[in-house]
Order: sequence, then C-alpha cells, then structure tokens
Amino acid sequence: MSFAVGFDLDMTLIDSRPGIRAAYRELTARTGVHVDADLAVSRLGPPLRTELSHWFPAEDVEEAVTTYRALYPEYAIGPTVPTPGAVEALEAVRAAGLRVVVVTSKLGRLAALHLDHLGMRADELAGDLFAEGKAAALTEHGVRWYVGDHVADMVAARTAGVPGIGLTTGPCSEQELRDAGATYVLPDLTGFPALLGEIAVGSRP
Repeated sequence: MSFAVGFDLDMTLIDSRPGIRAAYRELTARTGVHVDADLAVSRLGPPLRTELSHWFPAEDVEEAVTTYRALYPEYAIGPTVPTPGAVEALEAVRAAGLRVVVVTSKLGRLAALHLDHLGMRADELAGDLFAEGKAAALTEHGVRWYVGDHVADMVAARTAGVPGIGLTTGPCSEQELRDAGATYVLPDLTGFPALLGEIAVGSRP
C-alpha cells in the first residue's frame, strides 16, 4: 500500500458554506427554531451536534440532527464548490504516487455525495470523526501528512504522529494552527503542490 496524504473536507477541499447555509435556513423553516446560518458557517469544523446544541434544547438536538441530515442532500450539495487549488492538489498527490484519504467530521455518506458531485475522487473516506478521533483513521490508511483548516485537524495529525498542514481557509488563524501543532501553514491549497514536491521525496514505501 502506498503512502497517503490525508485531507479534511469542509473548507479544506470544498467550500460548503453556501450549501450548509441553505440547509440551516431550511432547518429553521421546518422546525421553527432560529439558527443563525451565517454564524454557523463561519465556524465549520466541529461535529454537527456541537453546532446544533447552540440553538436547540439538549432534548431536541438528536431530532434536529436527523432533520438536518435529511435536508442536506437537497440543499447543501449543489451550491458547494472546490476550494482554490483543491482539484490541482489532489492531482499532485496522485502524480507523486501517493493516495488521497479524506477524513472528516461530516457523516461519510454526505461527504461522499460532495466528492461525487464535484468529481473529486478519494481512495479512502472516513467520516464522523473529529480531533483525536481522526487519528486512528489516519494511521489505518497510511497517511503521512494531514491537511486541514481547523485546530482540531492539527490535533488529529499530532495524535497520529504525522505532520499537520494547516490552511487559513477556515475559522482558524495561522497562529492558532501553529499553536495547535501545524508543521506547515498555507493560505489555501494553491501552494500545496509545491510544498508536496519538497516534502514527499522518498515517501513511496
């Protein structure tokens, strides 16, 4: 098995804010519970339950999760676009003889819908994982570097014992990512192929 580069999904490979905003607004319409969709999409990264717990009483969170996920395919997939440089980043990974592994807090089947819709192929996909919870998947799938936009992604990389590559495309600043353990920080994925060319020498097993 060749080594892999791991990627987070939301705000790392895809800009899902327009679609998620639409899904939250529809959730408000269906439930009558106000969710500030603009605020919610400004802090993507943690699990869905974490966000919904800000808006729904504890006893209603699970029902809200179920409702939101039922709405997601219709409202959130179509408006989502790749982040700058994402398509080229995946091409660079494969050109280097490495595999693409996506490890995300998003439910796996919903993550797969995004990737399929955008024609972004992953060799492995692991969903419903966050922070330290991602580390086992990174290790299992031979990930040598993990790319993400959230401090929790850097925690995942550190826990798995691999370098974290932080992106400032999400809610976290360069300093926050470095403080969380990022080995490298990029403004977006457009600079990733050049970085990979520098760090991937000798990374074929």
